[in-house]
Amino acid sequence: MGLLEGKRILVTGVLTDASIAFHVARLAQEQGATVVLTGYGRLSLVERIAKRLPETPPVLELDVTDNEHLSSLAERVGQHVDGLDGIVHAIGFTPQEGLGGNFLNTEWQDVATAMHTSTFSLKSLTTSLLPLMKEGGSVVAMDFDNSVSYPIYDWMGVAKSALTSTARYLARYVGEQKIRVNLVSAGPLSTMAARSIPGFGELAKHWPERAPLGWDVSDPEPAAKAVVALLSDWFPATTGEIVHVDGGFHSTGA
Repeated sequence: MGLLEGKRILVTGVLTDASIAFHVARLAQEQGATVVLTGYGRLSLVERIAKRLPETPPVLELDVTDNEHLSSLAERVGQHVDGLDGIVHAIGFTPQEGLGGNFLNTEWQDVATAMHTSTFSLKSLTTSLLPLMKEGGSVVAMDFDNSVSYPIYDWMGVAKSALTSTARYLARYVGEQKIRVNLVSAGPLSTMAARSIPGFGELAKHWPERAPLGWDVSDPEPAAKAVVALLSDWFPATTGEIVHVDGGFHSTGA
């Protein structure tokens, strides 16, 4: 029996087969789950990538900043599964003006876009799907270490700090419904989203040098395995937690 046998999981953020979300969906299916994907913008691309999974899942359009999309989401998901046991939040976006060392010059509108898309969406996504989680479940969001500042990450780092806090408060308020909320803080990976960050290579190069276990920027599977573990029943009393999957980089000094 697989770790997620019989579970119904919604996965956001699949863009390419190099994304963490893709590997979460793959491993979830391999562990017995029924998976539903969401995509935004290039929906045909998500549908094409979905066909590379062991079983082709339904793909639903979702813009997490669109109230109409959110208000209809539970009904649309309910056309494919009779409930949900897990949600994977793998959504993040900051306009280029908020990255690459432009921190002091970034306008509020660009910051607001980053916060709405990358942070507030964890709350809005979860609450829109609560009607399908009547038996409880697990929400897992993708994070990046924000205990210190990093060059070029700028307002995305601020948004991730806010995501960490959002997860804690969300865990507080949905706990009575037996829903757990946790974060997986992965090291830098060569995903499409990461490559859009100016100077990503400069940021990522230090991980293999300093991480006690080493770090492969081309391998999203360790992070995906952590997500699947948190979606399972093996963490029944863990919520508001951050699981670092970065080779131990976060624990080391200079």
